[in-house]
Amino acid sequence: MPPSRVEYGYAAMSRLIVVSNRVSAPKDPAAGSAGGLAMALSAALRKYDGLWFGWSGETVEKFTGELKIEDRAGVTVALVDLEAQDVDEYYNGYANKTLWPLLHHRTDLAAYERSYGEGYERTNARFADVLAPLIQPDDIIWIHDYHMLPMARDLRRRGVKNRIGFFLHTPWPVRQLLVTLPHHRRLVESMFDYDLIGFHTREWLDLFRDYVASEPSVNGKLLPNDALEAFGRTVQTGVFPIGIDVDGFLEARNSVFGRRTYDRMAASAAFRSMMVGVDRLDYSKGLEERLLGYEQFLTDNPDKRGEVFLLQVTPISRDDVDTYQDIRVRLDALAGRINGEFADMDWQPIRYLNRTYRRDQLAGIYRAARVGLVTPLRDGMNLVAKEYVAAQNPDDPGVLVLSRFAGAAEQMGEALLVNPFSREELSDAIKRALEMPLAERKRKWESLMTVVRETDVSIWRDDFVSTLRAIERPSNGDANAAARAA
Repeated sequence: MPPSRVEYGYAAMSRLIVVSNRVSAPKDPAAGSAGGLAMALSAALRKYDGLWFGWSGETVEKFTGELKIEDRAGVTVALVDLEAQDVDEYYNGYANKTLWPLLHHRTDLAAYERSYGEGYERTNARFADVLAPLIQPDDIIWIHDYHMLPMARDLRRRGVKNRIGFFLHTPWPVRQLLVTLPHHRRLVESMFDYDLIGFHTREWLDLFRDYVASEPSVNGKLLPNDALEAFGRTVQTGVFPIGIDVDGFLEARNSVFGRRTYDRMAASAAFRSMMVGVDRLDYSKGLEERLLGYEQFLTDNPDKRGEVFLLQVTPISRDDVDTYQDIRVRLDALAGRINGEFADMDWQPIRYLNRTYRRDQLAGIYRAARVGLVTPLRDGMNLVAKEYVAAQNPDDPGVLVLSRFAGAAEQMGEALLVNPFSREELSDAIKRALEMPLAERKRKWESLMTVVRETDVSIWRDDFVSTLRAIERPSNGDANAAARAA
């Protein structure tokens, strides 16, 4: 049995408990490499004397539920190891081979294997077994992302009556695709054990509402103020657009390391215009389409050859999944082909890097780039778009080219919005960005920077937590306790 909260000496007071697949609370925030989300959640956990719970990233031969408790810069972290089978079926399988492609409208890549679903259910139940004894009566619980969609249900089955909120960091799919998922109804039903469900955009909230109201097997009702009723329960939903840690990012941009990186990139550009793309290696990011659009630009504008280059930073991810191995091979070949076709003795059109950079380094890179290319085929908010804007020189800002299928597009209409599936449209947008007059660039940047500041990650965090805290809890589910236990 997992240890109780008494064994760890937790005081009887209200706390915020954050739950996610991996715990990203920074061990050393001063290092400058932690992301804005991790910094914001860490600040909230310090404020509320909270706890961050998740998988350790390690595997054991047999699951025991033993917790590893750490203090990371004032944040209490509780980590649990999983079995290799759990990782294969829950994480590599259902999360990344089933849900991820489905949520990004790639049902052609989704693997609907029964063992994956069983592993997902088993692992979420194991997380709940370990977490439930740590929860105090006044705690509020904030669960993050598609790895843990049924976690509230599993906690309710273990007697947890606290307020539980959920935030989805990815898009939600259209109903016609969601129903291709075996047991889709059961998965959505489990989400009605949350008190609050948050989405980045109105579009994705509306898609969730459409499924609940239109799917015959659900027959749900749309209630006022974005509440939903189905399965004998009600849940509050809302739009909570995430942002970046603006002040932290500006501090990283202006740091010694950030300025030094900017100087290096400006010098390496050698009086050429640099464009930048920063994306984790993933088929949802539109990387192949971006390179093809850039190739179209070089074909359409021979006078621009030698005057511009693309720095594409693409850290490798999920290299245990076949799909990601395949896209890496294709991108390597595509970048090589474009360089081979267009490069000259003193110019290479693409610098393609498979490595990770610190936040202060990225800030310097963004600042040196005349154009920021953020062109996913379907994406969550995509904070690179907001980071690029925040990094710019107000007196000479660059131009953001943004996919209309990124969550950020709903807020950032002053960017050059493009259809990333059209190489001609992307080519035209690149040309327009490179030739845009200074006055127009400054006007667009000022508007975009206002959006970035008004959606700071701390505002997102506090808005969600305060909304969750305000929800009246006891009636939602007590009448259905027997149904949940069934």
